[in-house]
Amino acid sequence: MTNEELLDMLIDIQGRKCETQMLEIKAAEKGCPKRLYDTLSGFSNQDDGGTIIFGVDEERNFYECGVYDPQDIQKKINEQCLQMNPIVRPVLTVAEKDGKSFVSAEIPGIDLAERPCYYTGKGRLKGAYVRVGDSDEPMTEYEVYSYEAFRKKYQDDIRIVPRATFAVLDRELLGDYIERLKRKKVNLSSISNEVIYELMSITRDGGITLSSVMLFCRYPQAYFPQLCITAVALPGNEIGETGASGERFLDNERIEGNMSDMLEQAIAFVRRNMRTKTIINPTTGKREDRPDYPITAVREAILNALIHRDYSKYTEGMPIQILMYPNRVEIINPGGLYGRLKIDELGKRQPDTRNPVLVTAMEVIELTENRYSGIPTIRRVMKEAGLKEPVFKDERGTFTVIMYNEAHQHQMMPDTRSNDKLNKLLGYLETPKSRQEIADFLGIGTVSYAMQTYITPLIEKGLVELTIPERPRSQSQKYVRNSRLDRTT
Repeated sequence: MTNEELLDMLIDIQGRKCETQMLEIKAAEKGCPKRLYDTLSGFSNQDDGGTIIFGVDEERNFYECGVYDPQDIQKKINEQCLQMNPIVRPVLTVAEKDGKSFVSAEIPGIDLAERPCYYTGKGRLKGAYVRVGDSDEPMTEYEVYSYEAFRKKYQDDIRIVPRATFAVLDRELLGDYIERLKRKKVNLSSISNEVIYELMSITRDGGITLSSVMLFCRYPQAYFPQLCITAVALPGNEIGETGASGERFLDNERIEGNMSDMLEQAIAFVRRNMRTKTIINPTTGKREDRPDYPITAVREAILNALIHRDYSKYTEGMPIQILMYPNRVEIINPGGLYGRLKIDELGKRQPDTRNPVLVTAMEVIELTENRYSGIPTIRRVMKEAGLKEPVFKDERGTFTVIMYNEAHQHQMMPDTRSNDKLNKLLGYLETPKSRQEIADFLGIGTVSYAMQTYITPLIEKGLVELTIPERPRSQSQKYVRNSRLDRTT
């Protein structure tokens, strides 16, 4: 960061008067804060890192107090950075304003394979933090484990189930799987079944694996009661709202069985709880029945949850959830995105695979193609049905797919003048605005949701442009209405 950029950030702070996901503010008028490790850890453990500004007092309405000694504070900051593991290498900048000194420390995000970054004085489990909005929260034991699981390539889908034996596996299901294997993989055709069991991780060192139980046991919940699906149809658009007769649920089912059984039952639950509209096809003039959601999209979302959920001991007590509201369905999957994949890369590049053995087995029994086509398929069929773009949310320990049964905003309103909220947003963007400012304007608490739902479609339509197009993920990025457009369109 240059001196000029630091001074610009000071102006921006006075206008915004808040910290953000990428910005932490410290007074440091009388000395260097002694506990920076939570913020150093939190920023290091997110992809884009973050910036700490020293010399602004948040408690005094963001008064620009300046730092006590710009040279000494840089030394103290570095000393604390050296107590982190991995060591944090900040980029420090000093600027003068109105006779006062201000210091910025840019904290780079570390590579996923090196996370979590933690304070050595408290250890990996207690000294690792994650940035949540404008605060630094201690990482859960599961979050720390998730990084370790990726780094060391743990395969929780083939951990041994201590009490399971071959007697609990359905011989017909297992036999059909072995036949398919030998037919599709010629190198296995002449090998004995016992050897195939070990090669394909049906067994591991003679013990029955979790993936075998989930695929070939008729009732895996005897071993893992919560490796199931809980499905609820709700009367209102938010949890807690009741129906006309005070009912909390319209339908409520605990879906159990092996992977195939749960997939089939979950689809049946969604089918019976979604409405079917009768419309007139404008092209053919014929009456057509149109369900709330394309069943292909529903199947792909549930299948993805079953295959890609986290099967570690930390999440085995968490079921997959299906929540059906009048205006949407949410499918919530224990375990966030795995590895290096980001939300904006879903369906665009090959992801790391959390459960490779389970995925391969599901391909053999032809429940999935294993070609990473699930997300693109969901997007395609929702678009073909004239529905809103599905929303994908990666939060702390969960991944959620949200499908709305309402018509797509942009298809319904090709003329921006017919949409008051859109017009107001475009008017607000006459001057450049940050991600946080946009979310605040829209009244949305989740910045990523605001960007994905409102700004990304406007960028794709050429209505909004980036102020730093060559660095789309820059923490200084802002968004502005395309000045070349005729404002009457």
